[in-house]
Amino acid sequence: MTRSAAGVMNAVLQDPEKPVPPSGPAWGAIISLSLGTFGLVTAEFLPVSLLTPLAHDLGISEGAAGQAMTATAIVGAISAPTVAIITKRLDRRTVMWTMTLLLILSDVLAAGAWSLAVLLTARVVLGIALGGFWSMSAALAMRLVPSHLLPRAMSIILTGVSVATVCAAPIGAYVGEIWGWRSAFMLAAAGGVATLLVQLLTIPRLPPIGVASFRNLLDVAKIPMVKIALLVVLLVASGHFAGITYIRAFLEKIPALDVETISLVLLAFGICGFFGNLAGGLLAEYNLKAVAALAPLLIAIAAVSLLTAGASALASAIAVAAWGFAFGAVPVGLQTWMVRRAVPEQAQSAGVLLVTVFQVAIAAGAIFGGLLVENAGITSAIAYSAVATFVAALIVFLLGPKRET
Repeated sequence: MTRSAAGVMNAVLQDPEKPVPPSGPAWGAIISLSLGTFGLVTAEFLPVSLLTPLAHDLGISEGAAGQAMTATAIVGAISAPTVAIITKRLDRRTVMWTMTLLLILSDVLAAGAWSLAVLLTARVVLGIALGGFWSMSAALAMRLVPSHLLPRAMSIILTGVSVATVCAAPIGAYVGEIWGWRSAFMLAAAGGVATLLVQLLTIPRLPPIGVASFRNLLDVAKIPMVKIALLVVLLVASGHFAGITYIRAFLEKIPALDVETISLVLLAFGICGFFGNLAGGLLAEYNLKAVAALAPLLIAIAAVSLLTAGASALASAIAVAAWGFAFGAVPVGLQTWMVRRAVPEQAQSAGVLLVTVFQVAIAAGAIFGGLLVENAGITSAIAYSAVATFVAALIVFLLGPKRET
C-alpha cells in the first residue's frame, strides 16, 4: 500500500464493536467496503497520472496542479480523527453512504473543473470522504463478521486498495490520453455510483456503539519510540510524495517517454507496490526493523538512480518499479512498529496518529515538492525524496525497533 492500506489496517485496531447481523457474516457489505477503498484510492491518485494534461487544460503550472494532492491530504488528516466523533450519534451505514456520496461529488467536480479553485474544492471534498472512511471502515468489518473471520474480511477490503494501486495510475493515464483527463474522473464517478448502489443493498443497520475521544492521542504521542516512528513516517511519506507526485512529468522530460510507455511504467509501479506490500508483511513477522529501514532505503536508491541514470528509459522504468515495491512495504513496517509500541488500549490512538501524520506528510511533501519543481526543476523534487528517505532509513537503523519485536 500504499498510504491508504495503512489507514484501513489501522482501523481494525479500534475497540471491538461485537454485534454481527443475525443472518451471519455480511460478506456483501464487506465487498462493498472493498469497493469503497478501491474508489477512494483511485480518486486520490488520479492526479499523479493526469498531472500534465490537467495543468495544461486549466492553464496552471504542474507545481500548482500538484497541490490537488495537498488539499486532499490536509483535509484527510483533519477528518480522520474527527468524523467518527462528529457523527457519533448516526447509524454507521448512513455515515458510510455519505462518505461514498462525497466521493462521487468529488469526482464529478474534478471532471467539470474549469479552474484551480474548483479542482481544489473537489479534492477537499475527497479528503473528507477519505478521512471519514478510514476512521471507521475496519471497525465496521468487526461488526459484520465474527472475530475468527475478521482476517478474511480485512483481506477482502484490502483487495480494493491493492487493485486500485495497480490500476489507477496506468488506466488514468491511458483513458486521459484517449478521451481526455476529465473522462478519467467521470469514469471514477461512475464507479462510485456502482459502489453506492452495492452499499445501499448490503450494509445492514449499524447503530453507533461507544464514544470516540481525542484524549489518548497525546498520551500515545509521548511514548519515546512512537515519537521516533512518527518522525520516520513524516520523512518517508513527505519524501515519497514530493517525488512521486511529479514522476509523470519527470518521465516525459528526462527519458522523454511517450504516454503509452509511461502508462506501462506506472503499471509496473503499482504491481510492484502490491508485491512489496506482501513481502513487507511476511518479513515484518521475522524482522520488523529490516522492513522499517530497508523500504525507505530502497526508495532513496531508486531516487538516486533516476537522478544519475534517468535519461535511460530502461533505467528509469526499473527505478520506478523498485520505488513502487519499496513503498508498498512502508505502511506494513511503520504501522506494526507504532502499534507494538503502544499498550493494547492505546492501539486505536496509535493508528489514528499514524494516519494523521501520514496525511500531513503527504501535504508537506506535495507542497515542498511543488515549490522545488517551480523554482529548481523536477529533478530537485526527486533529490529531496532521496535525502528524506535516506535519513529515515538511517534513523530506523540507529533508533528503530529491536530485532526481537
